[in-house]
Amino acid sequence: MAESKSKILIIGVTGNLGFELAKASLNASHRTLGLGSLQDEESLVKYLKQVDVVICAVSAKQVLDQKLLVPAIKRAGCIKRFFPSEFGLDPDKTQISHLDHDFYLRKSQIRRLVEAEGIPYTYICCNFYTSYLLPSLVQPGLQAPQETKSVYLEMEMLKELWFTEVFVSLTGVFVKETDVAAFTISTVDDPCTLNKVLYLRPPGNTLSMNELVDIWEKKIGKSLERNYISEEELLKKIHETPYPDNMQMVFIYSAFVKGDPTYFDIESSNGVEGTQLYPRIKYTTIGEYLDTLL
Repeated sequence: MAESKSKILIIGVTGNLGFELAKASLNASHRTLGLGSLQDEESLVKYLKQVDVVICAVSAKQVLDQKLLVPAIKRAGCIKRFFPSEFGLDPDKTQISHLDHDFYLRKSQIRRLVEAEGIPYTYICCNFYTSYLLPSLVQPGLQAPQETKSVYLEMEMLKELWFTEVFVSLTGVFVKETDVAAFTISTVDDPCTLNKVLYLRPPGNTLSMNELVDIWEKKIGKSLERNYISEEELLKKIHETPYPDNMQMVFIYSAFVKGDPTYFDIESSNGVEGTQLYPRIKYTTIGEYLDTLL
C-alpha cells in the first residue's frame, strides 16, 4: 500500500510564490491548507496540528516574523519538515553583508533558530526569480529590455582572470516561480533533502551577463551597444543611491561581481542540486522566458 502524502500548510499563500506552491501541492495530490500571513502563536498551533509539513513563503520584510512560527512548530510537536522563507541565494554563502542592510543575515538568523530547536528542515535556494532583473536584462531601474543598449559589469581588477576557472562562475541563476514551486513540493516527502539545502542551478539558466545579452541579441536580430562599468563604479553608485532603491544594484553586485550564486561547490553532506535530483521536472529556460518579452 502506497504511503500517504504529507499534509502541507503554506504560509504566505496570497503572494506569487505562495500561490504557485499551493497549485503545485494540489497538483501533486497533497492535502493543503493556506494562510495569508503569520498569526498569533495559539492560532498557528491550531493550524499546525492539522498538517505534517510547513512551507513559509512570506515576503523578505516578514522574515523575522518567523521567530513566532518556530516556537509554534516546536509546540505542535507533529511537524516532520519546515521550509523557512528563503527562496533566493544561500544566506550563509553571500559575500555582501556590508551592503545588503541585513537582508541575508535575517534569513541566517531563522536558520540558526530552526537548527537550535531541532526542527527538521529543508532550505530552498533558487537564486533569482525570472520575474526579477531578467525582464530588464539586468538593467537597474528598467522594467523591460532595451533594444539598443545594454550596460553591464566589467571587473577591472579581474580582467586577466575573466576566463580562468576561478571566475567563470560569475553568473546569475534565474528560475521561474512556477518551477521553484514544483521543485519545492517534490522535496516534501523525499528523505534525500531532509536537513539539507536544495539548490537550483538549471543548465541553461546559469548565465553571465555577456551570455544573457547574446541570447537577447539573437532574439531581436540586432546587436546592442555594450557599455562597461568597473566594480568600483558600481560600488560608488550603490553607496550614492539611498536604500532601498539601491538593492537591485546590490543583488547585481552579489551575482555578477562576487559570484555568490555559484562560486562554491555543493557539498553532498548538506546540499543537493534540484535539477539533478529531479530530472523529470521540466523547467522554463531563460531563452523560453525571454520569448515572452518579445
